[in-house]
Amino acid sequence: MNFDEVLQLIGGFGRFQKTLYVWICLPQIFLAFHMLVSIFTAAVPPHMCRSSASSSSSSALGTPLNFTLHLEAGSCSYGNQSGVEVAAGGAGELGSSSSSSSSSSSSSSSSCPGGWEYSSEVFHNTIVTEWDLVCDRASLNNIGSSIYMFGLLVGAVGFGSLADKYGRRAVVLGSLAIQAVFGVGAAFAPNFYVYTALRFMVGMSVSGVIMNVFVLGTEWTGLKQRMLAGVITDYFFGFGYITLAGVAYVIRDWRQLQLAISAPGFLFIVYIWLLPKSARWLMANNQKEEAWKLIQKAAQMNGVSQSKDLEMLRVSVHDLQLGREAPGGRKHSFIDLIRTPKMRKQSLIVFYLWFANVFVYYGLSLNISDFGMNIYLTQMIFGLVEMPARTITLFTLNRSRKISQLAFLAVGGMACLLTIFVPAELPAVRTTLAMIGKFGITASLSIIYVYSAEVFPTVIRQNGIGIGSMCARMGGVLAPMLHFLRGVSPLAPMVLCGLCPLLGSALTLMLPETANKHLPDTVEDVEGPDLSEEDGGVKPPLVVMVASPQHERGGARTAH
Repeated sequence: MNFDEVLQLIGGFGRFQKTLYVWICLPQIFLAFHMLVSIFTAAVPPHMCRSSASSSSSSALGTPLNFTLHLEAGSCSYGNQSGVEVAAGGAGELGSSSSSSSSSSSSSSSSCPGGWEYSSEVFHNTIVTEWDLVCDRASLNNIGSSIYMFGLLVGAVGFGSLADKYGRRAVVLGSLAIQAVFGVGAAFAPNFYVYTALRFMVGMSVSGVIMNVFVLGTEWTGLKQRMLAGVITDYFFGFGYITLAGVAYVIRDWRQLQLAISAPGFLFIVYIWLLPKSARWLMANNQKEEAWKLIQKAAQMNGVSQSKDLEMLRVSVHDLQLGREAPGGRKHSFIDLIRTPKMRKQSLIVFYLWFANVFVYYGLSLNISDFGMNIYLTQMIFGLVEMPARTITLFTLNRSRKISQLAFLAVGGMACLLTIFVPAELPAVRTTLAMIGKFGITASLSIIYVYSAEVFPTVIRQNGIGIGSMCARMGGVLAPMLHFLRGVSPLAPMVLCGLCPLLGSALTLMLPETANKHLPDTVEDVEGPDLSEEDGGVKPPLVVMVASPQHERGGARTAH
């Protein structure tokens, strides 16, 4: 038998799993806060640079500053209004808010004898206004965002390996602790460099939590309800996306906002007593007695009675072979992702899908977010747009993971390509197509979490998702660079946003269908019985267990 059949006997989505999902979903709200908070904390409000004389005279006369200056967002241009030098920078989004100076104005911006003055109409205080990250110092804001994204990448690699070695639960608990401590610390950072270092640690912790709560839920869920592990958690992330707009609207000071989204993280200390380990991981690491205790607890919570059949299951569980070590003594590692032919092909395709989804997701967000509306309303719209995209996957995933993935990638890619044929004088049509593209990519991004967890076998699943997440973060880091392609052609960013998903859609055809299939536990399960010994293949031992019909869900079954 395999572990999916164990779950079927004890209840694939009973009270135990539903309770687990409560604990899994709650952190997702705060993950969204940390991922997106820099839209507000690093925003660049309109700002002015005074000369010393005009600054002192205006202060003495109580003259209010005039920030009603309509300049191109992201520029650093100067004018002169009654002896006052004026500059304006636009707020970026999705964690990369910045104001970049042109070479022609950098020299003048480096000397601001009267100091910078910032509009407080929208933001009372941001890291930009506190540390003057404008004009010649605006690049520091971009660097800070890149370092945070690099933290996500490092966390994806590091916590993936640690989770396979020490377990999903241990890494989740450690990541939540890091997130709370360093998140609160960032609210009290004395300077930009300390703040950036603390945000780097928060980024690492976000990857640790995102990957491992998802895998933990997947490994405890029956195959028919497995897709909920990705889609339900995505809903809570989307809820955090929308809620952040309200929280930031109420709290306009960046330090208070950072503290408000971080301090509640200390409440997750209760997870020490609430969050269970993965029985599948315990069995894969030959800790079968502890795995059996968890299986027994899950069975009791799901209302499965203590019977002779459950005792037979205990014997079978202790005989089940899912170990990290093959009989020859070889331990599994990330090398197993590319060591054998089928595993190598599937791994490389999944890694590209991770990259393409996140790259286009953030690339589109950078292109379609300028609605000319209030930033808080724009943030809410961004969150609301994603909800139907996540909802539709609930109706498609059970039928086919493969077709769902390639279809939504194709929709997203085609919509992006079509925008290049729409005249500039029809902005509403272009925006509508871009939103359809974002709809498709958001749905595809939800699916890849589920799909990749089902493609990789248990013994290297966390390594696979960790490297996949690393590729995704690389896409996130590169997405802002689409702006530079406009120097080549104004259409180049959307062409790239269209071609990347279409290539991913074609590659998806070479992946296996995993809907309503058992999760592979070993590399041999992926490669099949013909895997040769020179490839490191070891045929798993035959284990037989027969359970009576009254404890089977879906009919009598003989497990092999």
